[in-house]
Amino acid sequence: MSMAIDLETEAKILRLHHVEKWCKGTIARHLAIHHGVVERVLSEDGLPATGAVRGSPMFEPYLPLILQTLAKYPTLTASRLYGMMRERGYPGGPDHFRHVLAHHRPRAPAEAYLRLRTLPGEQCQCDWAHFDHVTIGRARRPLMAFVMVLSYSRRIYLRFFLNARMENFLRGHIGAFDAFGGCSRVVLYDNLKSAVLEREGQAIRFHPTLLVLAKHYRFEPRPVAICRGNEKGRVERAIRYIRSAFFAARQFHDLADLNAQAAAWCAGQASDRPCPQEPTLSVREAFLLEQPLLLPLPVHAFPSDERVEVSVGKTPYVRFDLNDYSIPHTHVRRTLTVHASEDTVRVLDGADVISCLARSYDKGAQVEEAAHIEQLVANKREARHHRGIGRLTKAAPASVELLEQAAKRSSNLGTITAGLLRLLERFGADELQAAILEALERGVPHPSAVRLALERRREQRHQAPPVAMLLPEHVIARDAPVRTHSLDSYDQLSKEPGDDEKT
Repeated sequence: MSMAIDLETEAKILRLHHVEKWCKGTIARHLAIHHGVVERVLSEDGLPATGAVRGSPMFEPYLPLILQTLAKYPTLTASRLYGMMRERGYPGGPDHFRHVLAHHRPRAPAEAYLRLRTLPGEQCQCDWAHFDHVTIGRARRPLMAFVMVLSYSRRIYLRFFLNARMENFLRGHIGAFDAFGGCSRVVLYDNLKSAVLEREGQAIRFHPTLLVLAKHYRFEPRPVAICRGNEKGRVERAIRYIRSAFFAARQFHDLADLNAQAAAWCAGQASDRPCPQEPTLSVREAFLLEQPLLLPLPVHAFPSDERVEVSVGKTPYVRFDLNDYSIPHTHVRRTLTVHASEDTVRVLDGADVISCLARSYDKGAQVEEAAHIEQLVANKREARHHRGIGRLTKAAPASVELLEQAAKRSSNLGTITAGLLRLLERFGADELQAAILEALERGVPHPSAVRLALERRREQRHQAPPVAMLLPEHVIARDAPVRTHSLDSYDQLSKEPGDDEKT
């Protein structure tokens, strides 16, 4: 233990041990200190720190061979050494052997590190950091933070992505260089797969896409040594700082909101902290000195769209990143190319863009352009029928059972589907679902029964008929509410006229 104690406590420890003959544990409990502190004080006074363990009688005869073996094989495990000693007659058990061996195994000397200083504009360090997961619809995606730090000024660039793929790795670099207004001469990496594909000693094979990025911005990619995280300590400390000072208890609506907050934090609180390399300056002031020394940015931005070849089946959709995107029906059964940015998905047939839709990060979503489906429906009437059933069953699941019962009665399913779709447009999905259930309970699987149930539910709530704004006047008049006339007046017709009325 490295706990510091005063001279009075040291004197008490020595007196209680040598005069009162107290054991180490009793002294530690009495003085409310760690037993390791007691051992340290006694060992500094000349008493062996490990006592009887070092002088184990059955261990001593084998100690020279053990030390000789450890000197030749310093990483040899205790279990293997125990097996070797057992073959030579060691009578003790494995637990005792392992306990005693721990006190004799040579310790590696403590390594000292130089405090590294970098010139302004010379180096930056970058890495990925994992920040739990986010849920988007039915998809659960990892929340990854791309962090880049200028080694001199410690200016931080932070941006969150939903994965750590190569495309987002490139977008992180592009965003950081744009935010810094330049690029450092050296970019230091951990041994990421996005940066280093293969490494054998000093032979390094970089990812070819990273080399193209380095060629575009004129920087040198440089990986740190394996298992030497201290060589990129600036970005590691920045990630710890982000976890504690920014992300802890952070509330955000979506990824765009989180990135907007991250950009404001980097320009505000993170830039106002003291610069570790120049304590008299803030990070903001040090960055103002470093920024003019960065490499200028090229005129054209580096392309970072994700490109994937996809095979289209018989339906007019391409599958990309867990979701389906519609295309013209004339391009089914082909191999197309998807170009995806962070917010747009473009589908190309050769050099022609045939579809451009907003990107979804959900799972199993169908992103459609109305014109694609309308063209297919116009050319294939059967598609309208199946699409109508699909839309109907998605809005009102009970319609599946209604159609099944109608099919058993040999009813026209196309007419029933069309009628239910009209009711869906007028009354909505929730009302249609409830009305279908009521019609099924009555044993009448027909749109007329569903319509009567919808009208009855509407009248019970005293609501006006749901009429579309674009309907003609004569159609709107047909849906006007009609109050039922009392039948009492008809009873008067059956009465005989009075005497005063007779002629």
